[in-house]
Amino acid sequence: PAVMGAMAALLFLLLWRRRRRAGGTGRVCVAVLGDLGRSPRMQYHALALARHGREVALLGYLQTRPHPDVLRSENIRLVPVAELRGLRVGPKLFQYVLKVLIQSVQLLYTLLRIDQPSYILLQQNPPGLPSIAVAWVAGLWWGSKLIIDWHNYGYTIMSLSHGRSHPLVLTAKWYERLFGRLSDYNLCVTDAMKKDLWVNFKIKAVTLYDKPASYFKETPLDLQHNLFVRLAKDYEPFRPRYVQLPLHADRSAFSERDGRSGDVVKPRGRPALLVSSTSWTDLSALTSALSSPDYERFIEEGAKLPALVCVITGKGPLKDYYNGLIKKLHFKHIQICTPWLEAEDYPLLLGSADLGVCLHKSSSGLDLPMKVVDMFGCCLPVCAIHFECLHELVKHNENGLIFRDSKELAEQLKMLFLDFGASEGKLQSFREKLRASRQLRWDQSWDQTVLPLLGNKE
Repeated sequence: PAVMGAMAALLFLLLWRRRRRAGGTGRVCVAVLGDLGRSPRMQYHALALARHGREVALLGYLQTRPHPDVLRSENIRLVPVAELRGLRVGPKLFQYVLKVLIQSVQLLYTLLRIDQPSYILLQQNPPGLPSIAVAWVAGLWWGSKLIIDWHNYGYTIMSLSHGRSHPLVLTAKWYERLFGRLSDYNLCVTDAMKKDLWVNFKIKAVTLYDKPASYFKETPLDLQHNLFVRLAKDYEPFRPRYVQLPLHADRSAFSERDGRSGDVVKPRGRPALLVSSTSWTDLSALTSALSSPDYERFIEEGAKLPALVCVITGKGPLKDYYNGLIKKLHFKHIQICTPWLEAEDYPLLLGSADLGVCLHKSSSGLDLPMKVVDMFGCCLPVCAIHFECLHELVKHNENGLIFRDSKELAEQLKMLFLDFGASEGKLQSFREKLRASRQLRWDQSWDQTVLPLLGNKE
């Protein structure tokens, strides 16, 4: 221990001797110890910085392709980090410690090879351990200021599988509290998290709510039709229900274009399009709600309910498991589809849908689902599962509905889709309120909240 302590002290002195002022570089490193393509908030940070003339090193795993705007930006350079896989040596605790050590060396090596940044903007979670400490050490080396964007707590996620009192969880909490205080600035996603950071960690943070990017908006009918026709080539639920089509029309299940006039319309009797974006950790509330016999029974008894097409997007470890369950469900009036969507098609789908369903649950109860933010950007009404601070985003019975279990969700689906297509009704009322809200977009919110922290471009 004495030798280890001496080596740590020597490393600290060396870092301070090599410390250089980075104030004039105008460069920013945006770091994610996770998949960049599935980290939209950090991509938005990078785009906002690039828009203000900063040179951005966007660092993380390149499993999923980032948004085309990121790839096209001349001011953003992707810095890949190899994801660590296949550590199966020894007990699980040893595997975890070994993984953290290797990731620490790997991340520090990558951070010290980039051009000297003025700021390191770090996504906190996933994971805080080891990224916060490593980013702090790299900041000492470069003389960079460290900004942590708190999305959630790593220790609360660990507690889901280990329990709150597990030594690893307690260590992770101590670590996040200690190294979180060493940052220069802190951002967070809700006022509830801002309060919790101060009360429990004595960390002052600024709330930067997730806001939709400019490309999340209602999709014009022409673009809706083009998307539906493309998806119909690979996915049966998007294909028209009628075998014989007039020669002068092309159709999907949700739209048709008249060959003579070129106009696109939504035909009478079309199914309702329900969209849920998920990480495939728990779909039971949605599948149970759809499996409720009441919805199909109501249709059979003559209720004015539409057929449903439920589109579930996203990636996750249990996708194959739930796909297997979905195949065993037999409906007459409900179809479930799990398509793979390109990044540019996802906003088009949300802007074309009739209802969104959010199954996000927060381990800390302090973060908000980005998927609902995107849906609201497209003026898409939402049914979202309840957790503690969800009211900061979803106002029950104003811009959407909050449910607690599958039974409540099933009742909400029946209520919202009754007399589907009518100009009046709860679904249309929610949509009109979202249109009228004129919420801030990401660029405006970022300029108001984050830009003052960075000062003018050097």
